Amino acid sequence: MTEDTRTARDERADSGTPSSRRRSTLLFLRDLVVIFLVAVLVSFLIKTFLIRSFFIPSQSMEMTLVQDDRIIVNQLTPEVMPIEHGDVVVFKDPGGWLPARAEESQPPLVAAVDWFLAFVGLSAPDSNDHLVKRVIGLPGDHVVCCNALGQMSVNGVPLDEPYVALPPGESKVSRDDFDVTVPDDSLWVMGDNRYNSKDSRYNTETPLKGFVPMENVVGRAVVVSWPVSHWTWLDNYPQVFAGVDEGAE
Repeated sequence: MTEDTRTARDERADSGTPSSRRRSTLLFLRDLVVIFLVAVLVSFLIKTFLIRSFFIPSQSMEMTLVQDDRIIVNQLTPEVMPIEHGDVVVFKDPGGWLPARAEESQPPLVAAVDWFLAFVGLSAPDSNDHLVKRVIGLPGDHVVCCNALGQMSVNGVPLDEPYVALPPGESKVSRDDFDVTVPDDSLWVMGDNRYNSKDSRYNTETPLKGFVPMENVVGRAVVVSWPVSHWTWLDNYPQVFAGVDEGAE
C-alpha cells in the first residue's frame, strides 16, 4: 500500500470521528452567525440611509392609503432627491398636529422583538409620531381654495385632482376656503380624504401656521407593501400639477 493511499484512508477515517463532526458543526454555526450579523448590518444601513417601513395610522389618505397599510418610504428625499408637487410624504410632527400620547407598556419579550424589528426596518413603532400627507404647495407657491368649480389652485393653475375622496354629492375639494403663500424651506400638505384630514388647513393655529419644514420630512412614500391585495406604486400625478411651476415664475 502506497503512502498516498494510507494518507487518504486516514483522512476519511478522521472525518468520521466525533471530534471532526463537532468541528464541522461549529464551523457551520459560525458561518450562520456571520451571515446573520451581516444581514442585520445591511438591513440597518438600508433602513437608516435608504428606505424604511411605516404603517398608516389614520383614514386621512383614503382611498390612496387605507388605515393600517404598510408603506415603503424612500429616505433619499429630500436630501438627495427633491420633493415634487403631488408627492406623498412622511414627516415628523411639526408641533401641535398630533395629540399627546401615553407611552404604551409591553411585555419585555414583545418589546425586545419590536425593538429588533424596528432596528432592521421591518417594524415602525414610531409611526404614530409621524404623519402622511400629499404635497400641494412647495416653497413660494400661492395655494388658494376654492374657485367657482370647487377646485383648488396653485400659482393660478386650477387642479383637477383624481386622487381626492369627497363625501357623496360634494364637489368642493375643501370644506373651508384658504389663501396661503408657502414660506421658504416649507411645504403645504393635505390628505386625500379631504373632509377627514387634519392637515395644513387645520393647523394654522400652531406655531408654524400649518406649514411643514423641509427638515421634518422623513421621505417620500413610494409603494404600498402590505397587505398584498393593496400593493401599488404611489403616483405623484405630474399631469395634475402641469404648469404650476411656470405660474410661480
